[in-house]
Amino acid sequence: MTMKLTLVFALGIASTAAIVPANAQTYQWKNSSGQTVISDTPPPRTTLAPRTIGGNQQPKLDEEKSTEKQADAPKTTAEKDLEFKKRQQEAKEKAEKITKEQTAAAEKRENCERARRSVAALASNQPMATLDEKGERTIMDTSQRDLEMERAQRFMTESCK
Repeated sequence: MTMKLTLVFALGIASTAAIVPANAQTYQWKNSSGQTVISDTPPPRTTLAPRTIGGNQQPKLDEEKSTEKQADAPKTTAEKDLEFKKRQQEAKEKAEKITKEQTAAAEKRENCERARRSVAALASNQPMATLDEKGERTIMDTSQRDLEMERAQRFMTESCK
C-alpha cells in the first residue's frame, strides 16, 4: 500500500514539474544591432513588434491593445441594441422617402391628366364660363379662351415632363 502511495505521489510531482515549463513564455525580437534574441524575459519597451514563441501571448503595447481589443471584442448587448435601432431608423427613413416619392409621382400624374383635360375642353370650342369678381358666371369670349388655352398648355408642359 505504501508503495502505491509513493508511486502516486511521485507521478503527481512529475506531472506538476512537466506542466510548469509548458506555461513558460519564450519571446523573440531583434535588438538594436539587428540580431535575433530569444529569451524567457519580455523584450525592452523600445522593441516595437515582439513575437511570442509558444506559451501565452505577451501583452502588446497600450496602443495596440486598445485597437485590437476594439476590433476583436465581442459586441455588448447595448452596442447590438444601438446598431439595431440605427438600422431600424434607416429603414424607416428609407420607407418614408419612398412614400414621399410615390406620392409626388402620383400627384404629378394627376396634375398632368387635369391639364390635358383642360386643354382638350378649351380646344373643343364648346361654350365655357368663368366666375367674375361678383361670383357670377360669364361666358368666355375668344380672346379669354386663347389666353386660358396658352396658360393650360404651359401648365401641361410643366406637369407632364
